[in-house]
Formats: sequence, structure tokens, C-alpha cells
Amino acid sequence: MTSRELRQSFLDFFRERGHTVVPSAPVVPHGDPTLLFTNAGMNQFKDVFLGTGIRDYSRAADTQKCVRVSGKHNDLEEVGHDTYHHTFFEMLGNWSFGDYYKREAITWAWQLVTQVWGLPKERIHVSVYRAEDGSEQDQEAYDIWRNETDINPDHIHWFGAKDNFWEMGETGPCGPCSEIHFDRTPDCSGGSLVNAGVQDVIEFWNLVFIQYNRKADGTLEELPAKHVDTGMGFERICALVQGKSSNYDTDVFMPLLQEISRISGNPYSGGLDDRPSIAMRVLADHVRTVAFAIADGAAPGNAGRGYVLRRLLRRAVKYGFIELDVKEPILYRLVDVLVQTMGDIFPEIARQQEYIKKIIRAEEEQFGATIEKGMAEFEQRTVGGTMVNAADAFFLYDTCGFPLDLTELLAREREITVDVAGFNLLMDEQKRRAREARKSVSQEAVSLNVEGNTEFVGYDQTTAEASVLAVTEHGVVLDRTPLYAEMGGQVSDHGTATIGGEVYPVSDVRKIGNLFLHTLETEPAGISVGDHAVVQLASDYRGHIQRNHSATHILHEALRRVLGSHVQQAGSLVASHHLRFDFNHFSKVGEEELREIEAMVNAKIREGIAVRTEEVAIEDARRIPNVKMFFGDKYGSRVRVVTIDPTFSVEFCGGTHVRNTADIGFFKLTAESSIQAGVRRIEAITGVDADALLLGRYQEIERLSKRLGVSDRELYQKVESLLEEKKGLEKELAEVRLASAAAVLDDILNGAATINGVRIASGRVAAADIEALKSLGDDLRNRLGIGGVGLLGAEVEGKAQFVCVVTDDLTGRLSAGKIVGAVAKLVGGGGGGKAHLATAGGRQTENLESALGQIQIIVSEMA
Repeated sequence: MTSRELRQSFLDFFRERGHTVVPSAPVVPHGDPTLLFTNAGMNQFKDVFLGTGIRDYSRAADTQKCVRVSGKHNDLEEVGHDTYHHTFFEMLGNWSFGDYYKREAITWAWQLVTQVWGLPKERIHVSVYRAEDGSEQDQEAYDIWRNETDINPDHIHWFGAKDNFWEMGETGPCGPCSEIHFDRTPDCSGGSLVNAGVQDVIEFWNLVFIQYNRKADGTLEELPAKHVDTGMGFERICALVQGKSSNYDTDVFMPLLQEISRISGNPYSGGLDDRPSIAMRVLADHVRTVAFAIADGAAPGNAGRGYVLRRLLRRAVKYGFIELDVKEPILYRLVDVLVQTMGDIFPEIARQQEYIKKIIRAEEEQFGATIEKGMAEFEQRTVGGTMVNAADAFFLYDTCGFPLDLTELLAREREITVDVAGFNLLMDEQKRRAREARKSVSQEAVSLNVEGNTEFVGYDQTTAEASVLAVTEHGVVLDRTPLYAEMGGQVSDHGTATIGGEVYPVSDVRKIGNLFLHTLETEPAGISVGDHAVVQLASDYRGHIQRNHSATHILHEALRRVLGSHVQQAGSLVASHHLRFDFNHFSKVGEEELREIEAMVNAKIREGIAVRTEEVAIEDARRIPNVKMFFGDKYGSRVRVVTIDPTFSVEFCGGTHVRNTADIGFFKLTAESSIQAGVRRIEAITGVDADALLLGRYQEIERLSKRLGVSDRELYQKVESLLEEKKGLEKELAEVRLASAAAVLDDILNGAATINGVRIASGRVAAADIEALKSLGDDLRNRLGIGGVGLLGAEVEGKAQFVCVVTDDLTGRLSAGKIVGAVAKLVGGGGGGKAHLATAGGRQTENLESALGQIQIIVSEMA
């Protein structure tokens, strides 16, 4: 039975028994910010189990896409090293919401497994719940297994809560479960290995019976309606039905493994200890996770689920680089095979096939550039050494983003060691400093020992009367304030606090727990706890911030509509004179896209849309169509929702906003840049700041037009003409320099000496920079032809710089990197590179000529 047939037979089996077959929920749970990825079939029915939602059916079945890479459901480190763990898998499931219960769930499971799929009964074991102290047990489930199926009674096992009691959380719905296991031992003797975590006896289906509610005091109470929640590992059952000892040997994975083998040139043996096979399994697993997550709206980044995706991508790249010797992007090339095998079941990956490939390829190339940079640094730092010291290994990791395991790989290839223990000490020290920095963010916050809260009244009031709760060196804590504290990317308000007849300008407000600390521009001398205060908001300053904040919401949605639904906020700054918005995206935003984004924002501003803010219960807010909320943000029982046209922008947001989009005035993009791999940044201004920018640019255009004697319309063409003229002059100059350099190389080649059959040419040249020197080195290498070594030296920016080249026929026994590294030591420096071409340098320019003169000795010792 193929995997397609098996999946369909499961769904058909339960459809025939009155179940509604529902589609898989996305692996990105957009409606649940508490969850990184969908990790079980029950996630989409969580509201039903919690009693906050209903469905128009009481029986359901599906195949759910799941990702498990964090928390207690984290299978990452096992992936590839065993035969049955995956970061992405399908979970076949059937559910009953207050309908059937244990009898049907157990007997149907037995019927499907043994009669429809034909698994041998003598190899099946089941586990049933019994408390460790024997105080309670699921006798009902035990009796059904024993009396209403023909399983061997000796194959029914009692286990405690760790294995056989399911709970959603510390409180809430829970209940016993019954797991079905398959015995792979040759003589069916694996009964003692049930729940032992070994591959010989493997659990493949869990039947959960939700019959209790766990109360806050830890006690259990019976639920009025009892539910069934089952989950079966699709890849595991495929292996069992197809008679394979490994999930990776099934038709689910083999097409991917065959393509990886073809691309890499490595055979797939399937061995657990075969390192290339481990790497292939890692790639086959990780491409599934990444592709499905991207299709469902996630994107690689540096936080939350984006960080997980980037980690998986780079983990796969490292395995390919180290174990398969694949130096070019490979994961994106597997997407086509994945679509061929799974695109009919999950059409979202087929619809977004090219988009998925673009994102994966961009990430692979970005990390490839990191590896290349790290390798260059590695070569420079290890010339002539026998160990990569801790400081260099840490520099490669911390500054270059070069993983330690790649440093160890390169070291092994060069037969040198790495000070891993010292590296770990430096890592620990960095973590300690980070912890200390976090502790010292606000020493005043630590010193506050104040009972009570600060009530923020600034959504509706510009003035508030308050009492002083605490006095610090630089400010005061008040019990009420109309001034917004810095949070959520929005800077704090400015204003004044009048206390004891003195007017104190407030330059900053920080939230510390439930208290607002107001920083005063003058020392709060004479202020005491309990003093009366009148706080006044600087309304004009707030107005600038509000324009930028509302514009940020419009920008966010415009980015999603122009660039794609994968765009997610990765950070923001809403200040008085500009805004900044960071978001996940795999490439530079093009000029046409930027113009479209800017035009869309300004169109919404001109529409004069009323901006509605309301506070609603979190459960109701999550059900608002297209609402934006952010993973990792902690929300209370009630949240503030900001709506700018219900069909356009709806976001959870506690900040302050304009009343109408027309109040923003005008929106102007000022910059688009990359801040890290996969994260772009847009900067913009609004209102009077945008007006001032446009006026300034118009005046500058007028000034340039007058200076060049042309009209505004002719200005661009005039500049183009001048640039072309400059380009022509530069070309003539370059030709003169090239002719001069060629003459110098002729002299160097004419003076070459032959030692031990190697032609050695060296000399001093003039070069503007290291790239020009490398270009001359390439030319020298080509002119040497075969059997040659060349060394050129130049003084560049106050340093002695060298380039060494070796012809292809000699790179097996002579390395340009080692030669130039030895030369560089003579000028107090170092460096290295590849076998055919390498650069190095040092500060002792006075020794440049003498270092060039040592090349023959250095080569003769190495040849």
C-alpha cells in the first residue's frame, strides 16, 4: 500500500463512520500567539476542548501538518540519527466532541489496524493508564481492549501518567490515553520494551480520552461532555504497513533522498552510523519543515518561529557542507520533488512553489557567503599554526557567524586542533555579560519598592491630577498619568508635572512593572511621597508620534499586500519625527515595489478613514477576521484593537493613534535596507516632516538646474551626459595604467628564476588597493602558464600587501596560502587563502623588498 493509499484509506474509514473530513490547519497557528508551530492535530480544536468554541459537526477526521522543534515537543537532535523522529510530520487523527467515546475509539482503531491494514495482531501491544500509586486506573479502557477486541491480553500494559495521561496545560481539559505500539523484534518478544523509547517497539497511535477538568488546586472533576482526540504518526504507520524498518525507507521520503543522492554524488546506504546518510535524512526532513512553514506564512528571521526556520535551514546547509561536500545551495532544489510527492494533498506548497524556492535559496546563499567569509578569516588566522586558539574560534563564531563545527572541520582537514574548552569559556563569559547588562538596564527599577499601580488615562485625557508614589534620583512615580510610557516600539510622551507650585518638564516615561517612572529634566528636590501633582501632556509632540504610529499600521498591511502574506513585523520604532519598520523578507524591496507601497499608504491617508480603537476580550479579539497579533507578545484577558478599515488593517495595539487617517497628512519613504539576513528595514516620515523633505528636495533641484543651465525636466539627462563623459575619461586612464602594469609584469617574468623545476617570478608593483593587486596576480598566473609560482608586493594604504599565485599543475604540492603566509610574517603580519591564489600583509612596509627577495628560499623549502 502506497502512502497516498494509506492516507486515503484512513480518511475513508472514518468518513464511512460519520466523521467530517476537515482540511489540515496551517503549521503557523496565526490565531494562537501562545504556540510557535502547530504541533498536534488537536490544536485547531483547542477552543472546543476549552469550551470557548463549537463546530457544526461532532465527529471529525483529518491529516494534520505538524512541526515539533521546540519546548517539550522537540525532536530536532534525533532527526537523521534515528529512523523515526522528524521535525515535520503528518498526524492522522479522528475526534469526537461529546459524541462517541472509548468503546468506538478503541474497537475502530483495532479494526482499522488489523483488518484494513493487516498488521499482525501478535505484534501489537497497547498501554492503558494506571496511577503510579495505584489510586486510579482506566479500567474501562482496559476492559474494552480485553473483552471487545481479540488482542492478546498479555499485550495490554499498565503505565503511569508520564506515558498515559494527557493534559493540555497545568489546568483545563485532560484525561487518560491508550497508546498502540508495534513490536519489531524478530521473535515478537518486545513486550518489556513498550514505552522504553527504542526503535524495536514503537508507538504509532495515541487514543486520548478527555473526561476531566484539572482545577487550579490540582484536583480533577468530571467534564459534562467527554471527548476523543486521537493522533497517529503518518510516517510511522507507512513504515509499518510497507514493512520498512525506517520511516525514511518509505515512499514518503525516498524520492527526496534519491534526489539528494543525485545532486551530491553520495549513495544513500540508510545506515544509522553512516554520516552521509545521516546528512541526507536531515536534509530530507528539514526541507519539508521549511517549505510547509513558508507556504503557511512563516519566514526565516531572528526571533520566534522565524529564528527556528533559519536555524533549520542553516543546520541543513552545514550537514550538506560537512558530510556531503555540497558547497552550493541544495535545499531549494528539493522543493520540486516535494511538490511532486505532496502537492496534491497539500496544494498550498504547489501554489507557492516558486516563492518557497526563492526564500530558501536566498537564505542558503546568505549563509554560504557567511561560510565563505569565515573560511577566509580562518585561513588568515591559522597560517603556520598548530591550533585554532579560543579567541580566533570565538571571533569566527561571534563576528563572522561561522559555526564552531565548521571551524573544527577545517581544522581536521589541516591536521590542527581547536581550543573548544577555551571557546566554551568565552561563550559562557559572553552570556554572563549579557545577563549583567539585562540586570542593569534600569537600576532605578530595581530600587523601586512601591505598592500600587499607575493608571494610564492618556487615551482620553491630556491632563490628570495625581499623587506621588515614589521619588527617585531623576524622577517621580505617579499613581495617574496621561503620558504614554515607552513600549511596543512607541517612544514616550513629553509633558510637564506641576508639583508644589514648580513646573517640571517630563522628558521620558518608562514602565516598570505596573508603575510609570517620569524622568524630570530638573532634579526633583523637595518632592515627597504623597505630594499632589498635575500632569499635562505635550499634545503637539504626541500628535507627531500618533501620525507615525497610525502610518506604521497602514505600512504593515501595504507591505503584506505588495510583497506577500509572509511579511511579519520584526521590530519597529515610532518616534516624533520618523518611523522605522522591520519585517521578514528574503530580498531587497525593488523600486517599483517601494513606489507601490508608498502610493497605497498615501491612498489610505487620502481616503480619510476613521481610526477605531476598542478594548475587547482576548477570546473575541482573536476571532476578528484578519487581525494581526504577534507571537511571543503577552496579552491579558482584554486587549486594545486598532482598526483602520475592517477590510484593511486590524491589529492588537496599546499605542496612541490619530482619529482619522487624513490627520497623517502625507507619507514619504526615506530608506530601505537590510539589517540582517532575511530582515529588511523601511524608514519613513509623515506630516510636516514629509512636507519639509519635499520642499527641501524641490529647492535643491532648482539650485542644480540653475548651476547646470538647464530646466528641471532636462536635469536628469544633463547629469547622465556628464557621467558618460567621466566614464570615458576613466576608461582611457585605465588603459594607460593597464599598459604600464603589463610592462612591469613583463620585466618580472623576464627576471624569473627556476628552482627544482618551479619557475618563480616576483616583484614590486603599484596597486591602488588589494583588489587591483589581486587582479595583477590573476594576470601573472595566466601568463606563467604551467609550472610557476608568482609573488607580487605593493604598498597599499600604509601596509605591505602581497598576492601569491600558483599554477594549477602545482597546487597539489604547493599552496599559495601557505607561501604568502610565510612571506607576510617577514613584514610582521599574516594571511592566507586558497591553493591557487592568496593574499596577506603586514605593517612593516620597510621590509617589503626584502620579503619579496625571500620567495625563492620559501618555495624551495616547501617544494
